[in-house]
Amino acid sequence: MPLEEAVQDIVNRIPDLIQHLETEEATKNALIMPFITALGYNVFNPTEVVPEFTADVGNKSGEKVDYAIVHNGQPIILFECKAAGVALNEQHRSQLVRYFTVTPVRIGVLTNGIVYSFYADLDRPNMMDSKPFLEFDLTKPDDAILAELQKFAKGTFDVETTLAAASELKYTREIKQILSLQLRSPEEDFVGFLTGRIYSGRRTQQVIERFTQITKDAFNQFINDRVQDRLRSAMSLGELPTDEQTPNETEPVIEVEPDTGVNTTVEELESFYIVKALLREVVPPDRVAIRDFKNQCSILLDDNIRKRICNLYFNSQQKSVGFLDAERNEERVTIDSIDDLYALADQIRAVVLSLDSAN
Repeated sequence: MPLEEAVQDIVNRIPDLIQHLETEEATKNALIMPFITALGYNVFNPTEVVPEFTADVGNKSGEKVDYAIVHNGQPIILFECKAAGVALNEQHRSQLVRYFTVTPVRIGVLTNGIVYSFYADLDRPNMMDSKPFLEFDLTKPDDAILAELQKFAKGTFDVETTLAAASELKYTREIKQILSLQLRSPEEDFVGFLTGRIYSGRRTQQVIERFTQITKDAFNQFINDRVQDRLRSAMSLGELPTDEQTPNETEPVIEVEPDTGVNTTVEELESFYIVKALLREVVPPDRVAIRDFKNQCSILLDDNIRKRICNLYFNSQQKSVGFLDAERNEERVTIDSIDDLYALADQIRAVVLSLDSAN
């Protein structure tokens, strides 16, 4: 079975299984072993997958990691597993850290069968990084994740190639998070860097405070200028009504999950404005809202989470837009850039008309 179908089969079974997965062993059997199998490895062949792999740590002998994928007798990927109801934390990560220091492995996976966190030793050799380079939740499947998982599949896994891709994934994500933070609340060092490029006077605290607000305003105007350029381009091609109004230069109110590391990106904001513009002839713009979550950004009607116009999945290299049907099953459409949203205008409008008629 192809990787995509095998993983999707696991995703489909989670709602029925989750209430029965009270132990780590049950989670391994129902979710984690099928996941390893989906990657192409034979979980019943100890020359490929070793359960309870022994990794002596310091003066502790007999320390065991749940699974080791092995090639030519050497472990290449380690899996540390927890029960499905367990929230993964730093203590669980530290167990995987210990195994990294005493084995030649370069990739480690911490999972509860639903959330998967992939770690490497990108910062220091044989020392597992403090942050994962890839993380996903199978209850919120993302087509782009499958492309990343293919790198770990039997027959295609190459440690150096995978680590190079991991490095790009990790640092790209961290840079995007930093830029998003500066968009919301510019830090003094960042403001000082920009101020030094454009202001020749003495940089007092008062000057820094003044330029902090200027920096934030400049960010917002830059985003809106880009959106306006895209909308003008669309209007010139006849994709939008000629009397279409472009978004104003105020920052939209964005609701996020508290303390989850949610970062709303420039592309998500631009997409929000584009969807509002596409819907202007269907509903008033103030009925279109945005809420950002850890794994997707949702555009809603009436700021109601039950009225999802679409979900934006922009956290991976392959972007996609998700639409829910009447049974709340999601269909995802892959896009190359946010300009492709214009080609989805009819579908976006149809969703809103359906949501409105259901009231």
